[in-house]
Amino acid sequence: MGFERDQAVPDDVMRRDFMRQLFAASAAAWMTSEPKSLFGTEPQRAENQTGVLRTEPTADACILLWMGGGMAAPDTFDPKHYIPFQKGLPVKEMLSTFPAIDTAVSGLRVCKGLESIASVMDRGTLIRSAVQEDLGSILHSRHQYHWHTGYVPPQTVACPHLGSWIAKVLGRRDSVIPPFINIGQRLEGVGESEELKAFTTAGFFGSEYGPMNLPIPIDAAKAVLPPVGMTDRRFSERRKLFERLLDASESRDQVSDFQTESILRSIDNAHELLSSKDRYAFDLSLEDEGSRRRYGDTRFGQGCLLARRLVESGARFVEVTTEYVPFLHWDTHANGHDTVARMHREIDTPIAQLILDLESRGLLDRTLVIIASEFSRDALIEGVPGSNAADQATEKVEVVSERKHYGLHRHFTGGTSVALFGGGVKRGFVYGKTADQRPLIAVEDPVTIPDLHATILSAMGISPQTGFEVEGRPFYVTKDGIGKPIKELFI
Repeated sequence: MGFERDQAVPDDVMRRDFMRQLFAASAAAWMTSEPKSLFGTEPQRAENQTGVLRTEPTADACILLWMGGGMAAPDTFDPKHYIPFQKGLPVKEMLSTFPAIDTAVSGLRVCKGLESIASVMDRGTLIRSAVQEDLGSILHSRHQYHWHTGYVPPQTVACPHLGSWIAKVLGRRDSVIPPFINIGQRLEGVGESEELKAFTTAGFFGSEYGPMNLPIPIDAAKAVLPPVGMTDRRFSERRKLFERLLDASESRDQVSDFQTESILRSIDNAHELLSSKDRYAFDLSLEDEGSRRRYGDTRFGQGCLLARRLVESGARFVEVTTEYVPFLHWDTHANGHDTVARMHREIDTPIAQLILDLESRGLLDRTLVIIASEFSRDALIEGVPGSNAADQATEKVEVVSERKHYGLHRHFTGGTSVALFGGGVKRGFVYGKTADQRPLIAVEDPVTIPDLHATILSAMGISPQTGFEVEGRPFYVTKDGIGKPIKELFI
C-alpha cells in the first residue's frame, strides 16, 4: 500500500488518512492468531526459544537514547564548516552553527556544547553515514515509526517496536522487571499522540511484550505502588472479572485467544512486580543525592538515571527520549541554533554520566547504548537532493536577517549520525562519512535502517533473519530479512 505525497493535499488531511489506514492495521492485530515461527517450530516461552535464529550475543541489555524530532548531525556529532551568527549571512553558506571541539579520540571532533560526551567518545563507535529512505512526505510520525519498527507505515498488521522484538525473542533478564520500558514520552496531549502510540506497541506480539510507559521519571515509583487496599484476594477477583469480560460473546468476536491470553499474562506480570521488592529500582529517591545531581534535574537526565537503575536490576530494553513534541526540542523549524544549544545542555551531562556509571559498575561491556534520531537537518534541503518532499520550513529566507533564521530547519534524510557505546562495539571508532560541502549526504559506507537494526539485533544475539508467520505471511525482524550487521563495528 503506497503513501506518496500529493502536492495538492494539505498535511493535516494526509495525517488523517495515514492514521485511518494505520489504525485499521492496528485493529487487525487484535484479531490475529498467535504468530508462528518461520523455522518449523512454534515459538516457545522465553526460557526455551527454539523457534528463532540466534547469534552469539555481545550484549545482554540495550538502552536507546532517542533524540525525537530530528537531531541535526552538523550541529552535534558531525561538524562542518562553521560561520558564527551574523546578519547578512547567506543561508546557502550555513553548514554548522557550532564550532568543532576535540574529543577523547585523536582526530575525532564533535560540536561545542557536547564537551562531556566528547570526553567519553573513546568508549564507543560513531556512525556518521546513517541514511533514511525517501518516504515522499517527510512526517516525523512516519520516520519515527520506520526507525522503531523497521517498516514503513501503513502496514496491514501492527508492527512491533524494536524493543518488543527483543522482549519476545530473548524474554526477561529478571523474573520481575519488565523487559521493555519506555521513559520520558507522554502519549497524551502533546500533539501527534496517536502516531506515537502506533509504534510504541508490541503490535501482533501481544500486550505482554509491549512497553511499560513511564512518562515522568521522577514519578516512576508511583507506577509500581500497589493501589490502596489492593490485596491478593481483590486482585484475584478483579482478574477473574476481567477474564469474564474478555470471554463475553461480543468481545470474543473481536479478540483472538492469543491476544486474550497475552492481556491476562500482562496483568499477572504487573501484579508480580507490584508485590516484589524489585519495584524499588523505579524509585529515584533511593539514589544517592550526589548521583541524582550529576544527572541533572531535567526529565531526560532523570530518565537516563532511571534507565541505569533498571538495566542494573534486569531490564532488557529501555528507551529514554528527549520527548517528541511538534515544533519543540529537536524539531527546530525556527530558532534552530538557540534551541539546539538548549538541547546540548539537556543531553550532554546525562549521557556521559550514564556511560561512566555503566562502566564503573561493570555493565557497559554487556549493555549497548544507542544515541539516534529519525533524521538530520539542513538549512536548504528537504529530504535529499532531487526529492519531491514539500519544504516544511516555517519561514523561507535566503539571507539571515534575524537570530531565529540561524540554524538548520529542514528535514534531511541523506546522512545523519548514530552513536553506539558498549555492548561489544569498538572503542574510539568512526564509521562512514558525509560530504564536507552541501549536500551533506553519506559518501562512504552508508548505513540503512535494516542494516542498523541488524547490527543492534546481532549484538543482542538475534539473527536479522528471525521471522514469524503472521496472518499467513512471513514477517521478519528486519524488513524481508535483508538487514546485514556491520561487522566492522565490533571488537
